[in-house]
Amino acid sequence: MANDAETFRALHHGPTPLVLPNAWDPVSARIVAEAGYLAIATSSGAVARVIGYDDGQLTPPAEMFGAIARIARAVDVPVTADVEAGYGLDPKELVERLLDAGAVGCNLEDSDPATSVLTDVQQQADYLSEVRAAAGADLVINARIDTFLAEGEVAEAVVRGRAYRRAGADCVYPIFAPLEVIGELKTSIGGPLNAHAAPGGPTAAELVERGATRISYGTSLHNHTTAVLRELLPGLGLQS
Repeated sequence: MANDAETFRALHHGPTPLVLPNAWDPVSARIVAEAGYLAIATSSGAVARVIGYDDGQLTPPAEMFGAIARIARAVDVPVTADVEAGYGLDPKELVERLLDAGAVGCNLEDSDPATSVLTDVQQQADYLSEVRAAAGADLVINARIDTFLAEGEVAEAVVRGRAYRRAGADCVYPIFAPLEVIGELKTSIGGPLNAHAAPGGPTAAELVERGATRISYGTSLHNHTTAVLRELLPGLGLQS
């Protein structure tokens, strides 16, 4: 497992950008792997909906980690798990559950899933530091920065990103950061930077051009797939 984590960590440092289409079940994970992607990220929102819940840390932890384990078992590439804000688990238990599920990385967000209120930056940095201490080198930590989910400012995202990097995060993820500030965030925070792409844009190429080194898609691929199915279904019925 440590070797897999090191393999995944190395992918954050080139020579090409790390693109992570987000999977939600073993079938979608296998499709991503078969397409040639070197690693897979789960989408907590998509996984939650597939197993009957909704986004926002509403899935019982046992069910979420069970879903992550099924995805990890289905493929031979590293899997990093979106575990929202940690489901209220202490860092040691969170790490144990992730490793038991076969994940080599995790994504942790810095706002309350129920209220969207940003967590105090030092509180979040302390939590990330404890996760790092519990995991050692066995997990790649992606620290999500939620300032741009509202009317956030670049300066606050930089403060948070630097704090999370000092706490041991391997990568920071200012989700939904506008294209025009990606370069500034990358330069000011340093280290690998994750950006959010979607089928309708922004594209991975646009984000990479601005300085992103890791690209993920969140729930957008599942949403796109669901929309295609919704459009397809009316034409499958009996014709009068």
